[in-house]
Amino acid sequence: MKQRKSDSLWKVVMEDVFPDLLRFIFPDADEVYNMERGFEFLDKELAELHPHPDEEKDSRFADKLVKVYHRDATEEWVLLHIEVQGDSDGREAFAERMFTYFYRIRDRYHKPVSAIAIFTGRDGKKMPKLYSYEYRHTRLIYEYSAISILDYSDEELAASNNPFAQIIAAAKLRLMEGKVLETELMSTKLLLAKKLQSKGFEAKKIRAVFNFLRNYVLFDSAEMNCKFDSLSKQTNKTPIMNTDEWLKMEGREEATESIVENLLKGTDFTIEKIASLTNATVEFVNEISDNLKR
Repeated sequence: MKQRKSDSLWKVVMEDVFPDLLRFIFPDADEVYNMERGFEFLDKELAELHPHPDEEKDSRFADKLVKVYHRDATEEWVLLHIEVQGDSDGREAFAERMFTYFYRIRDRYHKPVSAIAIFTGRDGKKMPKLYSYEYRHTRLIYEYSAISILDYSDEELAASNNPFAQIIAAAKLRLMEGKVLETELMSTKLLLAKKLQSKGFEAKKIRAVFNFLRNYVLFDSAEMNCKFDSLSKQTNKTPIMNTDEWLKMEGREEATESIVENLLKGTDFTIEKIASLTNATVEFVNEISDNLKR
């Protein structure tokens, strides 16, 4: 039985390869952004602006708000919105969701905002890249950067030396689930894992991309998932992690509010389990849980 929280997987890997994501979307990223200064993930601020509270447990979306700095010290807030395995039926609601986030950020924080939408479903190319409103003589058009994982060929992604391109390749592979024999899916998944090792990325990024691939693309049977782990270990120089270890990977030992929030929203783990995974106290996790319920 397949068990995964796709939105949580996206949220974690976005943080792991965020500079590469910027480079993938914006060709001039290194010229514009001060990568050395680092980034601040504004999960708390974004949660306060949630445009659809009734969708709190909806795993179709993975949202991130990130503070970045230009080389001239200008501050910019990047709104990342990933529609996970969506379809074109919700295209109008999606565009309005993007606009609602934007105007709430501008209204409350008065920060420059650049918005990015990434569509991971089979109908991604049909999804909107703008929101429009018109009534009598009032008209509004809001455009944002948008890509579909199907915009990129397998050859193009395989040739890329950007770690985020390998994330896109893994997301494309998931679309093959149920469409091809599991033996073919296994071969392709193993090939992606092997190619990842040859890219020369730093170990932390290899681990992040590999674990996204491992947990995002799954087989129907537990036996096949175990077989992938066994076969990939034979050529994989980076240690394979199970779900618990993945949540405690390097750079995440110290508990943060955003990680605890994601686990509370995206898993059925108990308070004690989350506290154990994140090295947090039960009181700390309970406090965040209580805040989410308000």
